Formats: sequence, C-alpha cells, structure tokens
Amino acid sequence: MTDTTRAALGLGSNIGDTKSNLDEALSRLSEIGGIEVITRSSDYRTPPWGPVAQDDFRNACAVVETTLPARELLEHCLEVEREMGRVRDQRWGPRLIDIDVLVYGNARVDEEGLSIPHPRMGERAFVLVPLAEIWPDAPIGDGRTATEALKNCPGKEDITRL
Repeated sequence: MTDTTRAALGLGSNIGDTKSNLDEALSRLSEIGGIEVITRSSDYRTPPWGPVAQDDFRNACAVVETTLPARELLEHCLEVEREMGRVRDQRWGPRLIDIDVLVYGNARVDEEGLSIPHPRMGERAFVLVPLAEIWPDAPIGDGRTATEALKNCPGKEDITRL
C-alpha cells in the first residue's frame, strides 16, 4: 500500500463563469492518478487581494488525499491552470483559475516556487474561511490551526458564502 498525504488546495477565479471554472479544475485534478478529492468547501465571494482593480473572486478549498510528492502535486495544479487557459501576466491580477497547495500533511517545504504551508495564509480570510469549513484543524504552519487563525483574521466580514 502506498502512503497517502492529506493536502489542502485553495482555488480562486474571477474571470468568466467562476463556478464552472472551480468545478472544472477539481474535476481535472480528480482525474489525475495519485490525487483523490475528498471534500470541497462551499464557494465564497471574496474581495480581490492586492493593488490591482478587478472583480470579486469566487474562492473555495478542497482537501485531497495524494500519493504524490508535494512538488509533483503543485506541478499538476499548474498544469490544470495552463490547460484551462490561465495566463500569468500580472501579479495579483484577474485570473481564470488559480490553484495553490496550501497544506501538505505536516510537511514544511521551502524551495524555489514552492512554500508549504502556504506563506501568509494565516492572514488571508479568503483562504481561512473555506479551509476552516472543511478542515478546521488544518495546520497552517505558525502553530495555529485554520480555525484558530480565522478567529482574529482581518477581512472575514467581507466574505460571503454563495
């Protein structure tokens, strides 16, 4: 039997049919060997993050069980983004689909292009609200769980369940 790791993914979209974009991304991920989508949060309307004027986002989180190493899981997420038409031309800009690896078991990874647990997620309500819904005790890397971090997280009042 191959060991599995519980991981959390954050998904976001603010271009086109955002609900379909999230649904399609998770469907594509579930078709990849070594990735099983266990649960998905509700979808949430969230204000955009960063300095670029743009539409609100639809955000969700998913918990997956994976036999893949963290780097390979990320590569599959990036491949799904590319296949769906994601263009990375503006940091914090609008996006058709964004898939981040937030948590990978209790692992800590700090490599070029991959930081796990995802840095700054403990300050981002658009991540913590859906994550705490489906994995309340997810370890976010600073000694707190998703639920603990959400208690004092700024911006949570700006997030609406869809």
